[in-house]
Amino acid sequence: MHRLGLFLAALWWGGISALSFLAVPTLFAKLGGPMLAGPVAAQLFSYQSYAGLLIGMVLLIILRSDRSRAHFRQPDEPEAVAGADLLRMQQSLTTMGFVLLGMLLALVQEFGVAQKIVTARASGGDLRLWHGMGTLMVLGQWLCAGSVLWRLARPASGVTSAAD
Repeated sequence: MHRLGLFLAALWWGGISALSFLAVPTLFAKLGGPMLAGPVAAQLFSYQSYAGLLIGMVLLIILRSDRSRAHFRQPDEPEAVAGADLLRMQQSLTTMGFVLLGMLLALVQEFGVAQKIVTARASGGDLRLWHGMGTLMVLGQWLCAGSVLWRLARPASGVTSAAD
């Protein structure tokens, strides 16, 4: 299950990276301007939002099962084992928080900011503001997905290094 979670986190982070830093800039460079590239980019970001929500749900299920495997110390269990289990549970909860925050950002982007961009384009509203907000939402998702990937790529021993 851990490998699946790591794979999904890499897919989530890599998808946002490829879309935001390669595909969308290429669209605007090759399609001749915002009138053609804008709607295509919007559709790609919409797909990415839904992918992030789906991947996030599966990651939450995986992290929940990891967390349930960690248990509190039994009377005959050494205290070091219980401490490692408690640390693993705390790490799992923190990772779940990053997943939930990334999912929340995807929801706000898709059902809030994207709609404001469409409205601003049609009505002459503050398009620059809403594009900036959308960029922040995508950057936030990218950072959350990267944090989840980083945390899941940690050695399973529960030992953390100063680099973490």
